[in-house]
Amino acid sequence: MAPRRALLLGALSVSLVACALQGALAGSALAASGNAGATQAYVQADLRLVSSAAGHIPGDGSIISGVLAQVRRECPRAAANSPQNSESTELSNEVIGTMVISAIHPDLGAIRQFLGTVSHLHWSSGAAGRAVRSYAAQLKAMAGLSVPRLCSDVRGWASSGFRSLTSGTASFDKVFVPSWVAVGSIPVALRSFENAGTRSLARQAAKRESQLADFEAREVETWGTIMNVLELNP
Repeated sequence: MAPRRALLLGALSVSLVACALQGALAGSALAASGNAGATQAYVQADLRLVSSAAGHIPGDGSIISGVLAQVRRECPRAAANSPQNSESTELSNEVIGTMVISAIHPDLGAIRQFLGTVSHLHWSSGAAGRAVRSYAAQLKAMAGLSVPRLCSDVRGWASSGFRSLTSGTASFDKVFVPSWVAVGSIPVALRSFENAGTRSLARQAAKRESQLADFEAREVETWGTIMNVLELNP
């Protein structure tokens, strides 16, 4: 090979390697920027959602009190003398679901806005993307449920001699139990993509999420009261 040609080929090789390296670095920088931007957009959406939900806590308490009042009015002792078995557990899940789905009704608009925002976000990390998609799918399924006909379903179980649940209980629990999630969540997989500004927003969201968790903990007593009024064993 002629010396001049060898030198040209060597220079070309060095140039190609340099271009490839620059491209890889640019791609990494773009991915990091994309991850940070997507994470910030997610956290902002979560903060809007939980702020809306926390603002509805007083009304949600009234809604759940209304569920208790309805049970007292329409079906007290509907499960009297019932066994404690897998079917009573499913009806207990329906009681929980009735409370949850009733209480999130004022938040449906905020939930739809949240889902619309996060559906367009992407991360280079498969774990981050999967975590967000999984949470969004659960929240969407839960928000899509209608409030079950609790009194009718408990009476239907009783009328069968406590041998079979109604189709309403079975179909509701099939969706509700695996999709039941808190309103508002920032997956752990996103933490490595947070910057100082995003972490500040995440702390604000965590405060709202804590308020919602405290509200749910307080309503466990209401669940117990409903179960006692129905005379239903979990």
